Amino acid sequence: MIAMPGNVRVWLATGYTDMRRGFPSLALQVQEVLHKDPLSGHLFVFRGRRSDLVKAIWHDGQGACLFTKKLERGKFIWPSVAGESVTISPAQLSYLLSGIDWRNPQETQRPTRVG
Repeated sequence: MIAMPGNVRVWLATGYTDMRRGFPSLALQVQEVLHKDPLSGHLFVFRGRRSDLVKAIWHDGQGACLFTKKLERGKFIWPSVAGESVTISPAQLSYLLSGIDWRNPQETQRPTRVG
């Protein structure tokens, strides 16, 4: 993942998004549906209908960035509230992009001995 400044907020666009969209139409969705500024330097993440594909847009101050990730197995865990946005931490985004339930990540029990 590309390193982003520490003050970047991560916004998940709830519901489904047409994954044929590029930066201009996703930025328009950020403005009209989420009521946010797509050029603010924050990261906006969108999920496709099958839940195995996400796109993220980010404006770094110099230009527009569009990132895509498709899971080979499994689905991205997503908030169920449609038509709104949810903010998550960069650490939660890392879980989400790894296919881990970012809402309640569990540490596995470490073995006490090698056997």
